[in-house]
Amino acid sequence: MLARLGDTEARPSGPGFADRLGEWLGWTDAISLSAALGGNAGAVPSTPAAAGARVDTDALATECNGLRQALANAISADSVFTTPIDDAATDFPSYRRGYHDRQQTMEMAIGPLRDRLRAVLAARSPESARLAALDGVMGQVLGVQEYNLLAGVPARLARHFERLRRAATPPNEEGGDATAPGPWLEPFRQDMRALLLAELDFRFQPIDGLLEALRTSPPTEPIRP
Repeated sequence: MLARLGDTEARPSGPGFADRLGEWLGWTDAISLSAALGGNAGAVPSTPAAAGARVDTDALATECNGLRQALANAISADSVFTTPIDDAATDFPSYRRGYHDRQQTMEMAIGPLRDRLRAVLAARSPESARLAALDGVMGQVLGVQEYNLLAGVPARLARHFERLRRAATPPNEEGGDATAPGPWLEPFRQDMRALLLAELDFRFQPIDGLLEALRTSPPTEPIRP
């Protein structure tokens, strides 16, 4: 998406994923990851739902889809996108604040849901608990990198904003208002909305993975005396 906006070149994923991941790991991260892979990671906190007998995976999926749709609707309904074009802001700081607010909303809503799904998965079986522990470690390892990378998106969007405005603003020799809203602004708002929706999909990838693990990991039946 960023490549399409002209800010950067799309680079194919290289074959050395593990090597590149290793560059992000500190020695404490490596120990935690090794423990999770070996099945010796610390216990994942349990929730009342996870401690119960069976959890309806379909109900969890419905809840996750509902949250995803609510966040998508909130993006589309943001005043940044719904304000009539003639009244829309033409300074980028207004859009930066709007983008940052949507990022915070996604982070605050998706993080607790991921923790809850992880706890439910951990209660399924020993193998599921190992996978849940691995997700917890990877969330910690990649969380800082993800935060830093996503925090840089508004700066790239700012350059796209300025390119569109400069391309649409002719030389103004009569001293008129060169920052007035114009046809260039609506394509920018559409690009910003699409970028937020793409980020929403990206942030939901761990949720999708945990749901898939729950679908394919039936609960362990209790041992009857």
